[in-house]
Amino acid sequence: MNGSVIRMQDRLYHDLLLPQEAIEIRAKAREFSDRVVAPRAYEIGTTDESRESFPRDVFNALAEEDFFKIPYPSQCGGLDLKYPCCATVVTVEELAYASNSIAAVYDVHCILAGHALEYGSDYIRENYLKPMTIAEKVGCFASTEPLASSDLSSDSVQTKAEIKGDKFIVSGQKRFITNACIADFVTALVNIDGRLTMLVIDLDSKGCRVGEPDCKMGNKGQLTSDIYFENVEVPERNVIGEIGKGLHVALGTLTYGRVGIAATGVGMAQAAFDESIAYMKERTAFGKKIGQFQYWQFKMAERAIEIEHARNLYLKAAFRMDQGIEFPEPEAAGAKFYATELAGNMARDAVQIFGGYGFMRELAHDKSHYKVEQIFRDFKIAEIYEGTNEIQKMILSRTIFGRSIVE
Repeated sequence: MNGSVIRMQDRLYHDLLLPQEAIEIRAKAREFSDRVVAPRAYEIGTTDESRESFPRDVFNALAEEDFFKIPYPSQCGGLDLKYPCCATVVTVEELAYASNSIAAVYDVHCILAGHALEYGSDYIRENYLKPMTIAEKVGCFASTEPLASSDLSSDSVQTKAEIKGDKFIVSGQKRFITNACIADFVTALVNIDGRLTMLVIDLDSKGCRVGEPDCKMGNKGQLTSDIYFENVEVPERNVIGEIGKGLHVALGTLTYGRVGIAATGVGMAQAAFDESIAYMKERTAFGKKIGQFQYWQFKMAERAIEIEHARNLYLKAAFRMDQGIEFPEPEAAGAKFYATELAGNMARDAVQIFGGYGFMRELAHDKSHYKVEQIFRDFKIAEIYEGTNEIQKMILSRTIFGRSIVE
């Protein structure tokens, strides 16, 4: 579509929740997304993955305009906001509206790698987190392995670390690691004799190798790669928290990430909704605008309310995190599965509304393209990463019935 697309959020959603600082951050993020991300979104979303294709220009612009500082207190180089989680996740939503790839890159750099570092020592925050806020260093987060993803038990995590004097010797393999091929360090979950531990590992260390970017169905601007460790030496001071407390760090970080992914679901759903409304006002079938058919009127009414619910739910989770609640359930799990499932439902509707045009990545006749096709490819991963939606329903079930019944 083109500039005729109207942001229906401004007409349909009355924000009675966000504090003023987060409202201002949303406005700044929206302006940035329209000015910097949107003009690059089609190229980012359709270019095959390579180290050279990483959208470095957008990444650097995010740093130059202080978006990487939003989540953190001043002592970590941040903006010292009163509601940093709220401000961070509305930024993610606005980025996802234009490009879910960019939202995912931001999420991993700031929420996953960055939040994991917040559990660390003054040394770690000074030498890794502060440089991240100005893009002097790029971070990534690694819990997933070829045979361990949703299951992060000590039986499943096969990346091992041995203690030798004041060093750890790390060997193993991590998979699907966003930003790895352009990152300077990784916050990695490792297994030390059955004790899961989070370490910061410099990716230029001897014995450390990052593979080529994976070729994916969607989110092509979000580069994922394997990381290989072969007897990599890691200094003792690079432990995040304590030995044996790595699962707590990982789960706390992933919970924050789930709120961010919920925000991406809302961003994608809102974009697909807006594109669809603009198209239905213009496209004629059987002598009527598509928007005049009651089926689609009622369907869009349902979707509008679902987007309202999804946005409110992720904001409630963010508010609770800003109140110091590390695991805000049921809101975080509920927001993640509801918002990402909604993104998929809305994307399917949007492709159906556009018909054959919605299925086209690019029309040969005039090189035109339609955003809904990209959203349809991009939404699926949101139902999988940061804990599959089935895992989120298990978390909710435990909240409802208690662990003794569910497990």
